[in-house]
Amino acid sequence: MKPEDQARLDAVYDGDHKGALISSMGIEFLEVSAERVVARMPVEGNTQPYGLLHGGASCVLAETIGSTGAAVHAGPGRRAVGVEINATHHRSATSGHVTGVATRLHGGRTIATYDIEIIDEQGRRVCTSRLTCMLRDAT
Repeated sequence: MKPEDQARLDAVYDGDHKGALISSMGIEFLEVSAERVVARMPVEGNTQPYGLLHGGASCVLAETIGSTGAAVHAGPGRRAVGVEINATHHRSATSGHVTGVATRLHGGRTIATYDIEIIDEQGRRVCTSRLTCMLRDAT
């Protein structure tokens, strides 16, 4: 990750972006800006009983990267909280990593919305998600 992306991530998470869920899911940030956030997550350890990537894991990745972009957009002294997420699961993933790319669709003063595409290592779309976050003062 570029130093300026790391600085944005540290600013959003007060230097500790390895929250319990981010760590347990194995999410690794690769790029961070208000316009676009990219992260990857291993399939192993995030599967349902049939060995397929759990749909909830895809939603965790989507909300994590969308919320991070919204928090960067919101700026210092503000917080982003998810108010709506949807996901369509297109295909299964059984090994390797999936990569999520969150792209800002709308960035206002009180609401930010991101389109999230999750792809497998072959570049095939695994999941499409949309996240809307409310932006609030951190007080």
